Amino acid sequence: MTVSTSKPLAAAPHRHPHALRAVLMMIGASGFFVANDAVAKYVSQILPSAQLIVMRSAIVVLLMLLLAWHQGVLRRVPQLAHPRVLARSATDALGTAMYLFSLFQLPLANATAINQGAPLFMTLFAVLFLHEKASPMRWAAVGVGFAGVLLVVRPTGEGFNAWALLCLAGTLLHALRDLLTRRLDPTLPSTVATLSSALALGLLAALLLPMQGVKPVTLPTLGLITLGAGFLCGAFLLLIGGLRLGEISLLAPFRYSGLLFAVLLGYLVWGHVPDMWGLLGIALLVVSGLLVMRGERGRARRAAAGAQPG
Repeated sequence: MTVSTSKPLAAAPHRHPHALRAVLMMIGASGFFVANDAVAKYVSQILPSAQLIVMRSAIVVLLMLLLAWHQGVLRRVPQLAHPRVLARSATDALGTAMYLFSLFQLPLANATAINQGAPLFMTLFAVLFLHEKASPMRWAAVGVGFAGVLLVVRPTGEGFNAWALLCLAGTLLHALRDLLTRRLDPTLPSTVATLSSALALGLLAALLLPMQGVKPVTLPTLGLITLGAGFLCGAFLLLIGGLRLGEISLLAPFRYSGLLFAVLLGYLVWGHVPDMWGLLGIALLVVSGLLVMRGERGRARRAAAGAQPG
């Protein structure tokens, strides 16, 4: 699954014919984000956190510049200085930094559960600020999905501390970032937006290098960082592409699909198998997505019927 990153970022909020494609992009982005998180958490045990983030950001910047050159959109790079692009990039960088630093300290289940609260804030922000209409079914789907998240990860009380609050703050900023994405220039390539976010995060982490120091990097570690950067690039591109095609309140519940990838990764890498409660949570996540898609199909049918002459 690919997305043409030279296409514009924003879209009309009611482009229902592209709903399925937008949903698939959101699911793909969630899977790549989980893979990136796993790599980052592992490498954080080897390198200082700031050094890891700076190196990964540098690789993402290089990849995005190469992609922009391939697409012939290098001339659009100066648009990084546009106030709306800067606002989105700063919000994204700060939210990502908060999440990563908390991820490195919290149990993975706790950080995952907190981060999965983003769809709740996304739907709320979309209704309040973008004036998107979220039906009762969509709100129910978001609630069902979050209940499924809690059943799968069942975060323990010991993990909710100052780091958990930092993770929650990062989650709020990520929801705000998605809101700002819809306010960007419709002709801005998503490659440029991704490049801007990577630059901002790298610069932010670089401020912490004098305090944390740096360590020598082995070739295998560099390979892992590069792999994580590749996952991150794919996640950003799919996320922006999905937000460009579909409504935030429609896509929000499908962020929970990342938890399915997390369960699969846990089984393949560490041999972890969900118990009964975990399987029930996964079922609720699936129900959440089906509720939204059922409502969207009915909405599209009603719109098509209303457009018929007669």
